[in-house]
Amino acid sequence: MFAEGARRIALGELPSMNQMVLTPGNAKRLAERLAHLRGAAMKLGQMISMDAGDMLPPELSAILATLRDQANFMPARQLDTVLTQEWGSDWRKRFRRFEPRPIAAASIGQVHRALTKDGRVLAIKVQYPGIAKSIDSDVDNVATFLRMSGLLPKELDIAPLLKAAKDQLHEEADYLREGEQMQQYAQLLQDQPQFVVPQLDKELTRERILAMSFEDGIAIESLESEPQDLRNTVFEHLIRLVSRELFELGLMQTDPNFANFRYRRDDGKIVLLDFGAARAVDPGVSNAYRRLLAAGLDGDKDRIREEALAAGFVAPAAIERHRERIDRMIELIATEISRDAPFDFGDRSFVPLLRDEGMAIAEDKQSWHIPPVETLFVQRKVSGTALLGARLKAVVNVRRVIEDVFDANPA
Repeated sequence: MFAEGARRIALGELPSMNQMVLTPGNAKRLAERLAHLRGAAMKLGQMISMDAGDMLPPELSAILATLRDQANFMPARQLDTVLTQEWGSDWRKRFRRFEPRPIAAASIGQVHRALTKDGRVLAIKVQYPGIAKSIDSDVDNVATFLRMSGLLPKELDIAPLLKAAKDQLHEEADYLREGEQMQQYAQLLQDQPQFVVPQLDKELTRERILAMSFEDGIAIESLESEPQDLRNTVFEHLIRLVSRELFELGLMQTDPNFANFRYRRDDGKIVLLDFGAARAVDPGVSNAYRRLLAAGLDGDKDRIREEALAAGFVAPAAIERHRERIDRMIELIATEISRDAPFDFGDRSFVPLLRDEGMAIAEDKQSWHIPPVETLFVQRKVSGTALLGARLKAVVNVRRVIEDVFDANPA
């Protein structure tokens, strides 16, 4: 970052902070470093790649997106050590076959396919050693970097955010909890045959091992080459699911990583994976989103601003100091959401306008604040789902979906 700043100053420029940080070279270096780490550090990079989404220049998003598909496997000896600690030295006797090479690897664990003695095909998620113990120090190290870099204003209290990050990562590292969340989610979706939730194998599941039925399917983003009608149908199911999570089920899987969704060609069902980030939705957050969306459906721009302020999405200082910019952003959003017509998620023409206004506001650190932590988890799922819609270039009447869910679940 400093090298980029010095280079620009030498050219007679006065670079801004984001110009120094958000360069392709810096993003590539960051991605390469994080790809060799595990746990909270790599999770952070994956979250940046999802959450920043459209707000980063395309070339930077593409570089960071590699973190969603990139992780180093455990060496075979290390894997055997973990399995022996959890299942005992004779663990191989439980299976006809246990594939040593993972079929997937992520920030906290890797997944293996196995065939049991009674002929069931399982997916076995094995946690990397030491992950749970490193979470607090990883998060604290990131916080230290942010403070030292001057990227955050001194007045901004990030303590609640750091605590929430640690709490959620500890929850994700508890595979017994994840198994319970997966079972609860499956029960809530019993009336939704378009979705498949893996079945938990309680006998084999431990705190660091999650055993479940293996559910085959293709990567959800690979549907981008399929016919438009199929893409629209699949993505409408996902939008409806997010709406139901927020306004009906009271439980949300808050990690929108594309790898958590698979598509089964043989029956057209969507496989849902990874429930470590599943959490209850606070009723106050649900009601705040309902009021905000209701204002958007009505196209009431003043009410949108008021509800965004009441929910803590926008700081009073930001409205006082940047009222015109915020109103232009609200105008864009209200125009889109209030239309009773299909919304083209592949048309990103409005994104640069939102990004430009947002970056201009962000340069004023006196306007910064952290929204209520519970809303951040929900917003991550909402924005990540929209990013998938952009990838699929889906066209869906979002207004109709929201109205249907509202009608089925009146306030």
